[in-house]
Amino acid sequence: MDSFNRRSVIFGGLSLLALSGRAEAARTDWYIGRIPDQPFDIRLVDKMRIPEQFRRHSVPYSGREPAGTILINKRERFLYYIENGGRAIRFGIAVGRDGQRWSGEAIVGRRARWPTWTPTANMRRRNPNLPQSVPGGPNNPLGARALYLYRNGRDTLYRIHGTNEPWSIGTAASSGCIRMLNEHVFELFGTVRNGARVIVI
Repeated sequence: MDSFNRRSVIFGGLSLLALSGRAEAARTDWYIGRIPDQPFDIRLVDKMRIPEQFRRHSVPYSGREPAGTILINKRERFLYYIENGGRAIRFGIAVGRDGQRWSGEAIVGRRARWPTWTPTANMRRRNPNLPQSVPGGPNNPLGARALYLYRNGRDTLYRIHGTNEPWSIGTAASSGCIRMLNEHVFELFGTVRNGARVIVI
């Protein structure tokens, strides 16, 4: 795999599923197993349906950021978790559509299991039919886990989270956030700590 450095990395913003995607979320042909979890199991995606470059890979890393840093490249649709020893774990992601992307720097302010999704005021202005909130669960747009991004002590309203639309990975499909496969954000959630730096270029 090709190595990369910070100059190649960009961070993208908050992601959201259109309600029309809920019908697709019920599709079962994308899933081949489960990760035991509470209060819901996490469905495992058939990786043969995911393009090779967007599957999980360990890749060389030649940048200066310390282990524990998250780097995201919106153009390439990759999230990198920096490890020791000049390596990084690379995950395929979905990013925000044009006009709904965010760049900068942030930290992981908090993390949540099976998070509740509450559309922002801007989202509700764009789509008045959105619900006030959706409780955590398999049909929630935020998926099995979410990392909440903060800057200067304030919630940016942007998230790194799972998805119940695995077919969207590798695309610009969200309302700004970073989507990952549920099993990938499950891994990231268990590795990253609150206060971890997220590079946003």
